[in-house]
Amino acid sequence: MLEILKALLLGIVEGITEWLPISSTGHMILVEEFIHMNVSSEFMEMFRVVIQLGAILAVVVLYFKKLWPFCSPKNGWVKKDTWMLWFKVLVAVLPAAVIGIPFDDQIDAIFYNYQTVAVTLILYGVLFIVVENYNKKRRPRVKTFADLSWSMALFIGVFQVLALIPGTSRSGATILGAMLLGTSRYIAAEFSFFLAIPVMFGASLLKLVKFGFSFTSMELTILAVGMISAFVVSILAIKFLMGYIKKNDFKSFGYYRIVLGVLVLAYFILAK
Repeated sequence: MLEILKALLLGIVEGITEWLPISSTGHMILVEEFIHMNVSSEFMEMFRVVIQLGAILAVVVLYFKKLWPFCSPKNGWVKKDTWMLWFKVLVAVLPAAVIGIPFDDQIDAIFYNYQTVAVTLILYGVLFIVVENYNKKRRPRVKTFADLSWSMALFIGVFQVLALIPGTSRSGATILGAMLLGTSRYIAAEFSFFLAIPVMFGASLLKLVKFGFSFTSMELTILAVGMISAFVVSILAIKFLMGYIKKNDFKSFGYYRIVLGVLVLAYFILAK
C-alpha cells in the first residue's frame, strides 16, 4: 500500500511539472530524495518516463477536436489544417529523435545529476525573464498555427533538443524557442503540448522495450497508479497554464526555477 501511495505522489508531481515550464526531472530528483520506492533501479528509471503516457493522454483528451484530422463525409472527411499541423509537429520532432534515440543512455549517464539539474533550472529561469523583457517591445508574428512556417517548426524542434539535458524542461525549451521566433505565448504553449505526444510516446516506448514487458502484479499496479494520477493532474495543470497566460507572462515561472535551482544546490551540498 505504501508503494502505491508513493506512485500516486510521483504521478501528481509529473502531472504538474510536465506541462508547466519548471522541469519535471528537477522535481522528480528532489522528490525521490525523500520518497524511496522499494523497486529495482531499472524499474524506477522506466517508471519515471512511462508515467508520462498518462500526461500525454491528458493532451489528447483536452485537444482531441483540434488534433483529430478527420471529419464527417459532408465536410470532405479530412481537415487539411489539422494535417498540416501534424506535419509541422513531425518536422519539429526530427531533431530530438535524431539525437535523443541513439544517445539516450549516454545523456542520462552524464547529465542525470543534481548539479546539472540545478544549473539548468537557474539558467532557463533567467532566460524566461530575459525573453519576456525582450518581448515587451515586440508583437508576436505568429498567432495561429497556419502562420507557423515549416522552418519555424524545425527551429522549435532544435530548441527541444536542449531538453535532453535534465532540468531544462521540455515545455520550457520549446516555449522559449517559439517565443523567440515570434509566436504568441498561447501558440508557443499549445505547440509545446502537441510536440509532447510523439516525443513522450516514443521515449516511453523506448524505455519499455529496454526494460522488457514482464512485470509483477505490484509493478503493474504502481505503473497504473502513476499514469492515472499523472493524467488527472495534467488536465488540471494544462487548464491552469492556458488560463494563466491569457493575462500573465512566464516571468513567475522563471523566478520559481531560479529559487528551486538554488534550493536543489543548497540541499545536496549541505546533505553531503
